[in-house]
Amino acid sequence: MKKIILASASPRRKEILEQIGMQFEILVSDREEIYESDRPEEIVKELSLLKANYVSEMVEKKDTIIIGADTIVAHGGKVLGKPKSRTEAFEMIQSIQGKMHKVYTGVAILCYDENGYKKTINDAVETKVFVYPMSEKEINNYLDTGEYMDKAGAYAIQGRFAPFIEKIEGDYYNVVGLPVSYVYQSIKS
Repeated sequence: MKKIILASASPRRKEILEQIGMQFEILVSDREEIYESDRPEEIVKELSLLKANYVSEMVEKKDTIIIGADTIVAHGGKVLGKPKSRTEAFEMIQSIQGKMHKVYTGVAILCYDENGYKKTINDAVETKVFVYPMSEKEINNYLDTGEYMDKAGAYAIQGRFAPFIEKIEGDYYNVVGLPVSYVYQSIKS
């Protein structure tokens, strides 16, 4: 049985892995993550691999699997990161309401065998999210919950933003922060 390490401090990723009964540890690097890519799907691949590689430097590598992940929301050619203020969160939600946007999660899985040899899986999973039109009052009522803080795109699909989700095309868990079926199937193979 390999030791599994989640290289993420995200409580949502932790909950998703616990939900499927996976036994794992959490270890996070505090090193700065600087990326060079400019396309959303490449940015998340690069960042997830950085996270996994940084954590790999901190552990015994034999019979170990390290999972790194990074999620971003993209709309209209812009990356909608975690809002720095309520005003920025309002602008983000205003820009996606009534429209479709994409959520990308990059996943990096470093699989070390009993000799410490590494196999790397690094990919991005895309989900299209369609949001119903929202009034300014609805946006402000949502922002009043404070749920938008520390969330890419300023919303949590699994929380109080759920009534505004018209539909998704792709993996729901990807939008929450970890495409768990992709991760499980990749580890299994």
